[in-house]
Formats: sequence, C-alpha cells, structure tokens
Amino acid sequence: MKVTYGRGYVYALEYHIVWCVKYRRKVLTPEVEHTLFSVLADVSAVNGFQILEANTDMDHIHLLVSTSPQVYIPDIIKAMKGTTGRHILRDHPEVREKLWDGHLWNPSYFIATVSDQTEQQIRDYIQSQKER
Repeated sequence: MKVTYGRGYVYALEYHIVWCVKYRRKVLTPEVEHTLFSVLADVSAVNGFQILEANTDMDHIHLLVSTSPQVYIPDIIKAMKGTTGRHILRDHPEVREKLWDGHLWNPSYFIATVSDQTEQQIRDYIQSQKER
C-alpha cells in the first residue's frame, strides 16, 4: 500500500467498492465496459482519487480506490454512478431497452476499507470476477 504525503498529514486510504446494475440485468458487455472504464478514469481525475483495480461481471462492478482523507466517499460514489450511468444509457441504447425506468445502477453499494494485509487478496478477487 502506497503512503501519500499531504500538507500536514500522511495517509494510505483504500476502499473496495461494489455496486450492481438495476434489477441485476446482465448489460455490462465488453463494449459497455469500455465506456464504463473510460468514464470512470475521467471521473477519478476530476474528483481527485485513483482507481487501482476495476473489473465487472455482467451485472456488477468491483473497484479498488485510493483517495485522500479530504474526499467524502459518498460523493465520489455518486459521481461515479451518476456520470457512468448517463454516458452508458446515452451511448448504448440497447442497455436502456433492458432498464425501463431510466436508471442503470441500483441505488445501494458495498464499501469496505482495505489494509496493506488484505490489498493483494482484494486485487486478486477483483481480477477474478469474470472467471466466477
């Protein structure tokens, strides 16, 4: 785990974040996934956090995120889900057909802190998502 230095503080904050497609619809095809990861890269750059690992299965996404203590986690999740949802529904009309109420993501999410002892386990778990 990488330690980062800020003005007057030192931190190493990583989170494992998971959320699902609304109704667990299996819509995260390789084309949709490409759009998803591209938009997530933009969102992370704008909001000041790093995505260390990311992977999907057809109906959910796993992320390993590193951020500073100044970032409010619900805000970055809202930014990620809202922005990716808008882009995917706009760029992939086939997804909109499977989700009749105009929302891509389920409103809930899972989040857990990651320690330096568990980081590699979480990375391996995220990388293995398509194999499950």
